Amino acid sequence: MEGFGITTLIILAVVVVFVFKAVNVVPQQHAWVVERLGKYHKTLVPGLSIVAPFIDRIAYKHILKEIPLDVPPQVCITRDNTQLQVDGILYFQITDPMRASYGSSNYLSAITQLAQTTLRSVIGKMELDKTFEERDHINVTIVNAIDESAANWGVKVLRYEIKDLTPPQEILHAMQAQITAEREKRALIAASEGRKQEQINIATGEREAAIARSEGEKQASINRAEGQAKAIVALAEANADALRQIGAAIREPGGQDAVNLKVAEQYVDAFSELARTNNSIIVPANLGEMSGLIASAMHIVKTQK
Repeated sequence: MEGFGITTLIILAVVVVFVFKAVNVVPQQHAWVVERLGKYHKTLVPGLSIVAPFIDRIAYKHILKEIPLDVPPQVCITRDNTQLQVDGILYFQITDPMRASYGSSNYLSAITQLAQTTLRSVIGKMELDKTFEERDHINVTIVNAIDESAANWGVKVLRYEIKDLTPPQEILHAMQAQITAEREKRALIAASEGRKQEQINIATGEREAAIARSEGEKQASINRAEGQAKAIVALAEANADALRQIGAAIREPGGQDAVNLKVAEQYVDAFSELARTNNSIIVPANLGEMSGLIASAMHIVKTQK
């Protein structure tokens, strides 16, 4: 009975080990490569899988998720012979577990080395300034170059990103000085453009003001001329009316005598004024006409009484 019990325990233990070796649960986004007697047999997909114990073995376990791979910094030489330290990060994904197991002895190292050599080749074709401006071009070129070779390793390269581009300190100082000079240059240009625009604005304002003044003076001259013309016309019309009234008065009975009286009065007043303002004695050239004019005037006065 004791021997039977030990045998049962041994058989039970073998069964447990057999079940433990035979039944495998593969997690999601994982792939396990199974070898049978040292040869590739199959790839286990996520879920419950059964293999033959002691005949099959799980040789490789791969993660099918996107994997970031840090590419160590390295010194690259640009086209203009400037040393540049570059490091980046590579994103890849295993698409064929069987090739990833047998295509390369170490696909991680192979991808890293290929990324570094490709990066040196791409940087060597560019000048220093271009390396900072064309990061996207560098990234795309490296991805295309690596992806073509990585296909044989069951790996799909998704993208490559440059983390840092670090030139030597003397280059950094020179670049900083260049940037400072460019900023000062832009500041001077902006200031000169501002002064130029200011002068243009002042000149434009003065021109517009001069035009406005000339237009105002022109309009004022026109208005004065029109006012003077209207005044002359009004004065002429007034004189014409006065002359017409005088003419009408002269045509009335006694009008001519009244005119002679008015002329005589003005004649006498004029000589009186001359006598007051001048020490010389002024005698009319024809006293007979003057006496006649005065006599006519006195006759008119008498008859009016």
